[in-house]
Amino acid sequence: MKADAHPELRGLTEGVETGARRRSVSTIAVAALLTSSSQLCFAQSATPGATITLDTIVVEQRREAVRSPARPQSVVRRAAPAATPSTAPAASATRTVDLVRERFNVLAGGVALVSQKDMPNAGNPTLANTLSGVPGLIIQNFLGANDQPRIQMRGSAQQNPAERGVLVLYNGLPINRADGSYIVGFANPRQAEAIEVYRGYMANRLGATVLSGAINFVSPTGSSQPGVQMSVSGGSFGQINSSAQIGTKKDNVDAFLQFDTTRRDGFRDYNASDRTSLNANVGIALSENVKTRFFLGYTDLGFDVAGPINKDALFANPRQTATGPTVVNGVAINPGPNAVRDKPRRDASQFMIGNRTTATFDAHLIDIALGYTYTDDTFRFPISSGVRTTKGGDFTGLVRYAYNPGDALLPLFETTAQYSVGSADRDYYLNQSGMTGAQFGSNRLDAQTLSLYAGANVPVWQQWTVSPAISYAYATRDNDDLYTAATRPTIAYNPSRPNVLLPNGAVPTQNNSYARSYSGWNPSLALSYRPDATQTFFIAGSHSFEPPTHDDLIATINGTPNSSPGRPTPPSPTLAAAAFATPNLSAQTAVTVEGGWRGRADRFSWDVVTYYSWIDNELLNLRDVTGASLGAINADRTTHFGIELGAGMKFTDRLSGRLAYTYQDFRFVDDPLRGNNRLGGAVPHLIYAQLQLQATDAWMMQGAVRWSPAKVAVDNMNTLYADPYAVVDLRSEYRINKTFRVFGEITNLFDKTYAATTLVVDQARPDQAAFLPGDGRGFYAGIKASF
Repeated sequence: MKADAHPELRGLTEGVETGARRRSVSTIAVAALLTSSSQLCFAQSATPGATITLDTIVVEQRREAVRSPARPQSVVRRAAPAATPSTAPAASATRTVDLVRERFNVLAGGVALVSQKDMPNAGNPTLANTLSGVPGLIIQNFLGANDQPRIQMRGSAQQNPAERGVLVLYNGLPINRADGSYIVGFANPRQAEAIEVYRGYMANRLGATVLSGAINFVSPTGSSQPGVQMSVSGGSFGQINSSAQIGTKKDNVDAFLQFDTTRRDGFRDYNASDRTSLNANVGIALSENVKTRFFLGYTDLGFDVAGPINKDALFANPRQTATGPTVVNGVAINPGPNAVRDKPRRDASQFMIGNRTTATFDAHLIDIALGYTYTDDTFRFPISSGVRTTKGGDFTGLVRYAYNPGDALLPLFETTAQYSVGSADRDYYLNQSGMTGAQFGSNRLDAQTLSLYAGANVPVWQQWTVSPAISYAYATRDNDDLYTAATRPTIAYNPSRPNVLLPNGAVPTQNNSYARSYSGWNPSLALSYRPDATQTFFIAGSHSFEPPTHDDLIATINGTPNSSPGRPTPPSPTLAAAAFATPNLSAQTAVTVEGGWRGRADRFSWDVVTYYSWIDNELLNLRDVTGASLGAINADRTTHFGIELGAGMKFTDRLSGRLAYTYQDFRFVDDPLRGNNRLGGAVPHLIYAQLQLQATDAWMMQGAVRWSPAKVAVDNMNTLYADPYAVVDLRSEYRINKTFRVFGEITNLFDKTYAATTLVVDQARPDQAAFLPGDGRGFYAGIKASF
């Protein structure tokens, strides 16, 4: 876990760094503070037992040995009025990080906490850069900016673009639509005070219906970050970033507002992107026991999709944009989309509003959260899929009860009910040379997902805890075909002269309506052992259930790089072919066993988890050799085996290092076509290593390497591979005074040419356009001011 891979963020752990042999007064303070974590937490944390708070909490220590980390003793009282305003907020924020971190440390599963101090001041602040040090989490940049990176976490969806498989939350409420789909570019790490990662079954209590897990972005508040902050940065590839925030608190109310914008021309020829985000929240202490927080956000996102190129083109000129297949002697070579002609692009916006209210009465906690999102998404795919517009709203309601007595670190019992419902209008149009052409489809997409959860953390003997839990999910996916014309129009270009239109065509309309429902039970059982306050051993078994999204259940098909859906042979405008596929998919289910050990000793910290999943009906989105969609299928049986290792070392008081290693072995099992091949797109090994030197109190230097040491299969047939690579980054930061700090960085120091990621197809050709180049060498600088 990245949280434990930061020995420089020791905070309250100084007294335990020599292990169980030396339980100092500071160690007692840690144990005492843990009991107040049910009252003090990030404003919208998703950790077990988390509540809303506006007040500073202090702790009176008892000179009493720590009998069990699960049952520390403490007395909690309100802060004295004489607390110094200039130091209390910073101290409270630091202590909050440590409390949440300690709560994560005792969870019996794969989790990670990335606090704002862990996030680098970067000239290109992408999600991949922010979370690169979290083991078990692989985020691959598609286009080099805040667009649509692919998230891999224990087997999250491998499709292009990645729109399923992970529950993404802001302040505990999903940005996913009710059917589980999401636009990852809406996730903005620059507007997070902390990022919480829950891998595997750890996300069940959050309403997740996925194998992989959940990521929760926690917003700052006026209490945690009072005052004004501003920053400006930029650099290579036309990158310009700016942000500002203001937080304030008075009596029982705090308020926070932040704004940021990013624009970039991009490394490649057709690679521009921009994002503007606004986020605000207001917290009110209605009484000593009841607190509420309102929050809203708006994100506007747009980016060009330069598209993939083949391996020869990657190494010849990684900046270029693919021009589609070329016909030589009547044979098409270099299959792939024509991004120069079709100008693929995505423009999306999302408005979010929500509220969370928490009431605590002695050991009883009641939490109610409500959220609404409205999403407007226009995705101009290559001609083989056309232009897809989706507009709709989604509502989420959550009720949670927890029983958390004062001597328990985690709730002894917790139950949650979450319901999401949404509807969207989706229309399909032809992509005619990058312009929106005739309409060929229209649907009303409705979805609802109900998730119920109950779990316990029961101390059974000394430092042993048993954690049984069960969740139930029910989901519906309904689609009404609203297209009323008798035929669906098609267009095509001459494959030999790809800018010359052929005669328009049409195919008979086939109704693509469907109504699907899915339900499943997900039990889990974990056993954890804490020999002292610094270590946790655990083993767990769990079941997962993941219903398909609408993007799985309906897909455009029978297009080519030179023709629209329903026209598999460009010169044949009257050939009858389906333009849509609506496969009758089953839900993906899995049984997973995992075990782990996390802890710290002296100057070293570690977190290692290993898991093995047996999966039935894994959802796969297939594409042909040209990159055109074939629709989704259920694989019969697959297995996922992985190792997630994080480690940190403080070599001296000023020199520290950390390491994150992820191993993934995802395979088919006796598949009739694919045998025991690896699943395409799954990265076998990824290593992130960082060395940081605090040269002076004001000057920090940092070097990092991202190393993919093994080739990665592009296709499920394992015929085409992306090559290994290593990329080195350098970063430095200097604090001028209490108000100003400057930073600079060099990314891809040695200007390595490599594929940051690839398309995922079923069977590839050696000359296929499937590789998306990573950025070349970049130079960035910026300044940040705090008042």
